[in-house]
Amino acid sequence: MDRRDFIKLTAAGIAVAAGAYLVLDRESHVETPVFVGKAASYGADIAGLLKSALAELRFDASRIAGKTVLLKPNLVEPRAGAGHINTHPAVVRAAAETFFSLGAGRVIVGEAAGHLCDSYEVLELSGMGDALAEDRIPFVDFNAGPVTAVPNAGGLTSLKRLFLPNALLAADLIVSVAKMKTHHWAGVTLSMKNLFGVMPGTIYGWPKNVLHMQGIPRSIVDINATVKPHLAIVDGIVGMEGDGPIMGTPKACGVIVVGECLPSVDATCARIMGADPWKIPFLKLAKRLGPLSETHIRQRGESVADVGSEFTFLDFIEAQRIRSGG
Repeated sequence: MDRRDFIKLTAAGIAVAAGAYLVLDRESHVETPVFVGKAASYGADIAGLLKSALAELRFDASRIAGKTVLLKPNLVEPRAGAGHINTHPAVVRAAAETFFSLGAGRVIVGEAAGHLCDSYEVLELSGMGDALAEDRIPFVDFNAGPVTAVPNAGGLTSLKRLFLPNALLAADLIVSVAKMKTHHWAGVTLSMKNLFGVMPGTIYGWPKNVLHMQGIPRSIVDINATVKPHLAIVDGIVGMEGDGPIMGTPKACGVIVVGECLPSVDATCARIMGADPWKIPFLKLAKRLGPLSETHIRQRGESVADVGSEFTFLDFIEAQRIRSGG
C-alpha cells in the first residue's frame, strides 16, 4: 500500500466513523458496461434489442425471476402527438415484455408528474395509458399514496431525509426508462434526472420546487444515491433538442442506451448527443456513483462514434454550454 492509498483509506474510515456519505472517486477503480443499440423507429423490434442488451450486460434471468420490476418512464407534459416529450409507450411496452420473458413476477409503471397534480392526465394524453391498459400493466401515481422517509444517502443537499413512495420502496428492481433530451436547467435530462419523477409532488411541490431550491445537480445525485436504481433504459429513438425538456424540437437519433450504472449511461448518452459529460454539473457530481470517462466504460453494441448525432444546444442558456470541445 502506497502513501496515496493509505490516505484514501484513512479518510474513508474517518467518514464512516462520522456517519458521513463518502464514495471514493470511482473513475480509477471501476469499469462498467453500457450497451448502445440501433432502432430506426418505434416499430422496430425494441424488445429483441433490450433482450440483447441485457444479455450483453449479463443482467440475466437469475436477477429477474419472480421479482417485482418498477419501470419509471419520463412523463412530463400531456401533449397528444408530441412523442419527443415523453418516453414513448413502445419502449415501456418492450421493457415490460422483456422482463416478463425473463421471468419477472410483476411489472408496474410509476410516475409523479412534475408539472401537473394529476399524473393520470399525462398518462392518458401521452398515449401511455392505452398501452398499459392493453398489456394489463398497473400504473402507480407517485403523487398520491403513502410515503416513507428514508435517510438521504447522498448528503449533497441540506435535506436529511427523502420521502419516497412505498410502492417504489417495495419494488425489487427499479428501472429508469428515460428520454434523451436537452434541458434548460440541467443541460440534459437522461436516466438520472428522470428520477426526479419518483419524488411526490405532495411533498416536494410542482414542479418539484423544494428540490429546485436545493439545487438541481445536487438533488439529482442525492435522489440517485438514495433510490439506488438497478438499470437505465434511455429512449433515444426520437429525442429532443433545443429548449428541452418540453419546448424543444424532435431529434431523430435512432438509439436505445442501456446500462446498470446510471452515471455511465448518461455520460454515454451525452457523448452521443455531442455534449461533454464533464461540463454537465450533475454528472461531475455523480462521478462518485460511477465512472464518466470513456476509458472506464466498456462499450457494448454500437460505438458512440457510429451512432453520434449532434443535438442542438442553446448557447444563451448557461446550462446548455456543454458541447464537446466548446
